[in-house]
Amino acid sequence: MRRECIAPRRDWRQKVEALGLDFHTNDGQPYWWEAACYGFSAAEIDVLEEATETLHKLCLEAVERIVSQRDFARLAIPEAYWDWIAASWRRGDPDIYGRFDFSYDGSGPPKLLEYNADTPTALLEAAVVQWYWLEEVKPDCDQFNSIHEKLIAAWAELRRQHPQIPMVHFAGVTEEPEDARTVEYMRDVCQQGGWQTEPLDMSQLGWNGSRFTDLAEQPIAALFKLYPWEWMLRERFGANLLADRTAFVEPPWKMLLSNKAVLALLWEMFPDHPNLLPAAFERSRIAGPCVEKPVHGREGGGVHLLAATETGSARRGRVYQAAAPLRHAHPDRLVGGGWAGRRHGVARRHFADHWQYQPLCPALFPLKPNRPRPGSTRCWAKSAPVRCARRLCPWDPARSCAGGRHRGS
Repeated sequence: MRRECIAPRRDWRQKVEALGLDFHTNDGQPYWWEAACYGFSAAEIDVLEEATETLHKLCLEAVERIVSQRDFARLAIPEAYWDWIAASWRRGDPDIYGRFDFSYDGSGPPKLLEYNADTPTALLEAAVVQWYWLEEVKPDCDQFNSIHEKLIAAWAELRRQHPQIPMVHFAGVTEEPEDARTVEYMRDVCQQGGWQTEPLDMSQLGWNGSRFTDLAEQPIAALFKLYPWEWMLRERFGANLLADRTAFVEPPWKMLLSNKAVLALLWEMFPDHPNLLPAAFERSRIAGPCVEKPVHGREGGGVHLLAATETGSARRGRVYQAAAPLRHAHPDRLVGGGWAGRRHGVARRHFADHWQYQPLCPALFPLKPNRPRPGSTRCWAKSAPVRCARRLCPWDPARSCAGGRHRGS
């Protein structure tokens, strides 16, 4: 693995904005950053791919244990939702995507930092923007990146399996540019997979007494939501989820994996696994420096790096994970993301100051004759912004889904 310093494209802002990445700069700091890229050997890409698929399987085993042992309390999930989550798992409600975040330096095995299993972003950047960067800047290199094609294929498979569902609604917090663009992109690949779709803001989600509805009071049979499950449960409509009349992507059982408590559960189940870091619910069980994380946290909120002598906050709902030194290259530290399940790809973040900003830069590896280059045409259409108007499984009504039939492997 190597870091290359390169000159950004002269008109990179206009080019990434044309692809929908209009949130490339935040508060004067770069989010999309073209002054460096990372190169990998094919063997290193194989290591990342294997780690992603291995951890995905371990996570599915963890879900099975949580459900079978009814171990929801340690994940701080309200008891009222336990049976509903378990039903979602047992009938095999389909999932589409997830992103593992690794610490990786090209020498030892990738180490899992966390699993963004419910609402992972950086999707448009990884699937489309870095691909077009490669086409222009590194045309003789390849990129481990079939995310776009695999997403279309996953939605197409759901369309084939569930012809009785008329459309998929797509909802997020549209006033947040990153969320809005991620929802737009996922909606587009869903349409390319053969579905009719309808956009919503989360504030436009309605309830007619028995089902969730859209602005036209049409029932929402299936909903893609870029909105964390723990927030969904706290909303005033949270209790209505138990009616179980809407199919969700990602499904309810995915909230078990997006919860950082799963880091401690994985270490309990698979101690000393080469892709895991020691993790526990008690600070005293982790020797040396560690990272304190809330079980429900987003974008680094509430995360604290603790020195070997620090005890942490001792608050409920915390997980302690051994600190993983990130590779220093110039002043930067490196974190990689592997997209799991039905899709394939890698994106890289590098950190200039802990938890302050996270520039995303492209990844590539040299083209090899035995690894065919995928097709380079990637098209998606940005939809018009959704405007808020009001505030606020179903995949098979007969419940005939075979357990595990839809789950990514």
